[in-house]
Amino acid sequence: MISILLVDDHAIVREGYRALLAKQPGLRVVAEAADAVQAYERFKECSPDVVITDLSLPGSSGLDLISRIKQRCVEAKILVFSMHQNPSFAVQASRAGALGYVTKSSAPEVLLRAIGEVHAGRHTLSADIAQALALEKLGGDRMALETLTVREFEILRLLVEARSIDDIAQTLNISPKTVCNSHYLIKRKLGVTSDIELTRLAIRLNVINLLELSGSGPTASE
Repeated sequence: MISILLVDDHAIVREGYRALLAKQPGLRVVAEAADAVQAYERFKECSPDVVITDLSLPGSSGLDLISRIKQRCVEAKILVFSMHQNPSFAVQASRAGALGYVTKSSAPEVLLRAIGEVHAGRHTLSADIAQALALEKLGGDRMALETLTVREFEILRLLVEARSIDDIAQTLNISPKTVCNSHYLIKRKLGVTSDIELTRLAIRLNVINLLELSGSGPTASE
């Protein structure tokens, strides 16, 4: 029996996935969480065999959750299940410590197969992400993003959401000075000189889109 911690900020979404997993012999959802803080506590309490997490969570993101869990338990097996089809997110999730990345547009059997692969300690990607990564390596359009560390990538996402330095520091549990230093390094690595250029680049590389910036984006979890 593979025990699973399911992390998603939408209760209806969790209910649907829980129902799917409950029908599978050998799989059991032992805990659920709606945000990264709650998920970390559930992980400590339950020690699940596999963590299935979204990336977009209230407060600290799924990337931060993955990093925290791996710092606590290097053997933790984590599968990302997200709407994000940008291969850069898959790269960052892998760097943070996730073994698998499956998009929510994938068929149910892809998710179920990925759970087994991750539980066995093997890396796995849904076909759409694997194809996007292969094309990106050939084209090299987003090579600059891959130079960012997981922490820098998180700070970039929050910066382009117009979050303040203090707010970012509090969200990620780091000092404002660290945020400022990372802000400078991010701009240098990406070859931009202003926050306006940084935001334009983030939009162009699909790190964040205009609908998300305006608050008019879809309400479904990403």
